[in-house]
Amino acid sequence: MSESILLALTPHSWVSTACERWRELLVDHLACEKKAASTAVALIFAYPEDIELTLALSRLAREELRHFEQVQSLMRELAVPFVRTQPGRYAAGLRTLLKTSEPERKLDLLLSGALIEARSAERFARLAPHLGAPLGQFYAQLERSERRHFELYLRLAQHAAAAAGLDWRARLALLAQREAELATQPDAVFRFHSGAPAA
Repeated sequence: MSESILLALTPHSWVSTACERWRELLVDHLACEKKAASTAVALIFAYPEDIELTLALSRLAREELRHFEQVQSLMRELAVPFVRTQPGRYAAGLRTLLKTSEPERKLDLLLSGALIEARSAERFARLAPHLGAPLGQFYAQLERSERRHFELYLRLAQHAAAAAGLDWRARLALLAQREAELATQPDAVFRFHSGAPAA
């Protein structure tokens, strides 16, 4: 990754578990793509006056929905049934630190988006070499897309911080520390963004 904002790598135990439980991973991955698209659309509704943001995130939302369709197709191809699942702790854990008043809220939303996309890119890169076709090839392609998305969210966050006179690096450091904890500490629930599988 050309520029990383993650403070910790995904644990080896998560990668091993994900390779063994790839069907469960694919089901949660489907939910992640849907959520990524809805997050981008929610930001468009929240900040319609920010033309750069709305145009960029409109394109991103369409790409995330395309990924959603691709995951659905893969699930059919690989005979992986859809199962309703509860979300893990990851996104909710990050949200506990987000500011609720503007302009800090906008900055935090964009920074958390950057962190989530960066983690996704890192995990796709870790998984791709260990998964056979067609999943491994698909994840290698998605790693490049998620890296672009992380860079976009970070750039939008930097612009928002500059416009509001905020210190984005200090907020990123705080959020990145929490993200690293959520992505590495023992986790009883296995999800795409979960921590190390609990024994």
